[in-house]
Amino acid sequence: RLASLDPSACSQETKDLLYQKAKEAFSDLHHLPAYYELIVPYLGGAPAVDLKALSKDDVNMNITTFVALRRESLMYLTPSVVRGLLGLNLPELAQWQNRAPVRDWILLQKQSELDQLHIGLTGGTQEGYLNIVTPKFPAPSSAPLGTVAMAFHLLPALLLSLLMVSISS
Repeated sequence: RLASLDPSACSQETKDLLYQKAKEAFSDLHHLPAYYELIVPYLGGAPAVDLKALSKDDVNMNITTFVALRRESLMYLTPSVVRGLLGLNLPELAQWQNRAPVRDWILLQKQSELDQLHIGLTGGTQEGYLNIVTPKFPAPSSAPLGTVAMAFHLLPALLLSLLMVSISS
């Protein structure tokens, strides 16, 4: 509990483990303002749910800590949660909008929600549009390639048969 570590050079798995240990060690201080200062070195391993809870405390996280958060966790945060985390430091987010991971986070947000932050972030999804993420490699089918090709080859005949049946009835 009294140890002060710098886990920034650790692997993500180690950061995750250290965060869980720090969270357990400081759990009795969770409702005190000092909790954030104790847990901040370990936030690189924090899951999104814990960051959302932390945002309710308006912790004024610095931008350096914010961009070092676990990428998976960061991508699940909404603009309102980010406002709660950064607090007075929110305007600094605009300086990072063209750099990872902030750029990647912006792309996942609705532009109307980014506009509510009033810091000039651009690049979010416009209303009425969908973000479609396609995998880099198509998922392989469990059927042999010949079976898949045969199914596509027979598709026009099947459709024609259905059309003839529906016309004749």
